[in-house]
Amino acid sequence: MFVACNFNLKSVNDTISCLIFPCLLLLMISSLSAELIINQKILQKINQQYGNTAMNRAIAWRKLLITVKQVKDDKKKLTLINDFFNQKIDFVNDIDHWQKKDYWATPLEFVASGAGDCEDFAIAKYFSLLATGVAEEKLRITYVKAIKQKQAHMVLTYFATPQAIPLVLDNLIPQIKKATKRKDLIPVYSFNGSGLWLAKLKGSGQRVGNSKRLSLWQNLKLKIDNGK
Repeated sequence: MFVACNFNLKSVNDTISCLIFPCLLLLMISSLSAELIINQKILQKINQQYGNTAMNRAIAWRKLLITVKQVKDDKKKLTLINDFFNQKIDFVNDIDHWQKKDYWATPLEFVASGAGDCEDFAIAKYFSLLATGVAEEKLRITYVKAIKQKQAHMVLTYFATPQAIPLVLDNLIPQIKKATKRKDLIPVYSFNGSGLWLAKLKGSGQRVGNSKRLSLWQNLKLKIDNGK
């Protein structure tokens, strides 16, 4: 079942401030190999906290990252990563899954727990693609309004070139489609590890800030120190 997230749109500054924290955290490890990101110690920790099924899911993710890193074609990489998360991970609202109104899971938490909501899908796909060699400037985590669901939603978008029509990786549908074919979504804004843009259906949109200037840097270092 493909479901949109159930959360309210906030102001750009407030929403990006809470989003960029987990994104910056994972950006620091995205350049590492899959073996280092998901090493034996991490697998043992996942097994202890979530069980053997979760550990096997993390092993499958590690194998996928290693395989996809060898693929030369970006679109093939998008398909493999998109299919993995849409097929292997369940959609569950934050309040039901984490007992919190709004929780941004790291990809490891997402894969280990086997569930999450739309931002977790988008973030996990983003960092998985970065880890397999897709250029950061081609990827954006994008806030949209899901028209049919009448609520805010998050997807991952891919720009082959700065002015290209982006491809949309979504947990609402299994297929990757051009943004102009997703009449059910209205783009609002997008970001990655280096910037923030007002989104549009074609082209990269107007840059309105640098994500690295956002706060929570001290909190980021604290979370890294805590090994999360």
